[in-house]
Amino acid sequence: MQKKLLLDEKLLNITLHRLGQQLIENHGNFKDTVLIGLQPRGIFLADLIRDSLGEMGGINPQTGYLDTTFHRDDFRRRENPAKPSSTNIDFIIEDKRVVLIDDVLYTGRSVRAALDAMITFGRPRQVELLALVNRRYSRELPIEADYIGTSVHTLNTQKVLVELKAQGFETNSIWLVNKE
Repeated sequence: MQKKLLLDEKLLNITLHRLGQQLIENHGNFKDTVLIGLQPRGIFLADLIRDSLGEMGGINPQTGYLDTTFHRDDFRRRENPAKPSSTNIDFIIEDKRVVLIDDVLYTGRSVRAALDAMITFGRPRQVELLALVNRRYSRELPIEADYIGTSVHTLNTQKVLVELKAQGFETNSIWLVNKE
């Protein structure tokens, strides 16, 4: 397996800081804005963004985790049954501005499922998408991120691997991996 480093810890920290600044520019004090991380890996990024906002401006937005397993369009097509993660949203999103957060935007199907699943918690005023990595030229649905950490050109035979300390890795880094 070949691995190419896309972002090391230093560049990833700079990227997270920039994303936080963009969110502050568009959402101010987050009075009516909430963050929702998509299970399983977007939750770690949502926590990092929330912590970054706290360090930059003392902002502590409401943050939740959303599982989309039963809303996916491939749920019944898998050979092995999907194992759901937990949803933890202890607030109503009715008339709120929601920032969905995921680590990698690939086909757009996870985001479509998240839009369906999110309606359980109310009808948001606005929904935006933050993706740490945008895999270009791979979209199957017309979904694009409002906030992008980095964009990469990939092949279907490659995988983007986001490794974060919060997931148990030694350092925060992003890799492009050639599948074998």
